[in-house]
Amino acid sequence: MDLKNIIQRLKLFENRRKYPRVLFDLPFEYRTQYNPRARGGIVIDASEIGFLIHSVDSMLIGTQLKIIVLYPWEYTLGNFQVFAKIVWKKIDKRGGRYLYGLKFNGILAEGYYKLGELLRSNSEPPLPIKPNVEQKIFVRV
Repeated sequence: MDLKNIIQRLKLFENRRKYPRVLFDLPFEYRTQYNPRARGGIVIDASEIGFLIHSVDSMLIGTQLKIIVLYPWEYTLGNFQVFAKIVWKKIDKRGGRYLYGLKFNGILAEGYYKLGELLRSNSEPPLPIKPNVEQKIFVRV
């Protein structure tokens, strides 16, 4: 299989979302609007507008959450806070867990910056593109 075929196959799986998802495995703590008791879960993937999470707790679609995401930062544990709403729910009967799609309602500027850094540091680099012979590349000196 030559390089052109490999690149064409990879383009089929290219992330075409406006806000691409990045895979994670980050713990988080959350509280609901109805119960101030802290609970935990795992962020499976993230984008600039929301999370895919899993939890062992059943919650209703539309529930508002206050979330603190924990992540490794150099030699310490960093965190940031977001406010989100559950927009969809799926039950994983084999794992005994619930999968939730969350959309952010609010995030502080510092949290948004930290989320952006995490997304950039964990996203895969784009494939290098070789210019065609017909393309002209201009470099400003």
